[in-house]
Amino acid sequence: MICVLHGASVGIAIDIASACDIRIASQDAKFSIKEVDIGIAADLGTLQRFPKIVANDSWTRELAMTGRFFSAEEALKHGFVSYVFGSKDESLAKAREIAKIIARKSPVAVQGTKVLLDYSRDHSVREGISLVLER
Repeated sequence: MICVLHGASVGIAIDIASACDIRIASQDAKFSIKEVDIGIAADLGTLQRFPKIVANDSWTRELAMTGRFFSAEEALKHGFVSYVFGSKDESLAKAREIAKIIARKSPVAVQGTKVLLDYSRDHSVREGISLVLER
């Protein structure tokens, strides 16, 4: 799953983007884990996925507890997105390029890679290797 983020990505948009495999942003993108400003905790996956994506507990907590906006460049710096392009069209072009490369690969290999990456994110190296041996 590849997503392109442009303009404002607020609340549930962060939940959805965090669930994607690859994230690309345009320069005008701005992000906010905004739920705190309406009196709730982000409850559809951001608080579970975002910290693992960016691997920075302090920055994650700041964003989740303040609801402040952060830029595409800040998202790139912390690893939330892979690329930042000058425009939505350039971002979409890169997403299509990546999608075409992936589409030329074996679907079994791509799906297997995704399953193992997802599993290994939440388990030890030993458990990840054991899963491969079981398959």
